[in-house]
Amino acid sequence: MPTTFRQRCVFSVLMAFAMVYGMELYNQALLAGGLSTRLFLAPFADILPLIAAVIALEALVGGRVAHRLTFRLLDATKVPPLIVTVFMGAFTCWTMCPLMSLVATVAFKQPPAGEFVAVWVQTVATNFPMAICWQLFAAGPAVRAVARMLYRLPVLAGGEDGPRRARP
Repeated sequence: MPTTFRQRCVFSVLMAFAMVYGMELYNQALLAGGLSTRLFLAPFADILPLIAAVIALEALVGGRVAHRLTFRLLDATKVPPLIVTVFMGAFTCWTMCPLMSLVATVAFKQPPAGEFVAVWVQTVATNFPMAICWQLFAAGPAVRAVARMLYRLPVLAGGEDGPRRARP
């Protein structure tokens, strides 16, 4: 969807913020035994370093893997742009959730060395269902809508990074 370097940077920051905020709120609610109004501010305590981690990991690993897998499986000229967008979001979560769960395990959970892998795997298993749903049904559509408003971009003009094609 974003086409220029500046647009990609703004999009990345917005998406990182939306995903970090949502996942941190989710994890805070899990720790508290349920969601409460007071928890809506809790994610801001750790948001900046987590956004930096998301942007770095997405640029180095997550985005590249998602792009490669999406366009290896799909011919963007033959499928609707929405399908390309869904695949990109799903593969980004598929890559980023284990990576960010690793960051969370190191930074927040700090388990004993003998339990590290078990805690990390449990963190991934707990976070992945929420991450994929949050990405596909809330954060992704919201961030794309904001990006379209900011840059007056067409709706799904070619998927996330796919080639543009004329609509029938």
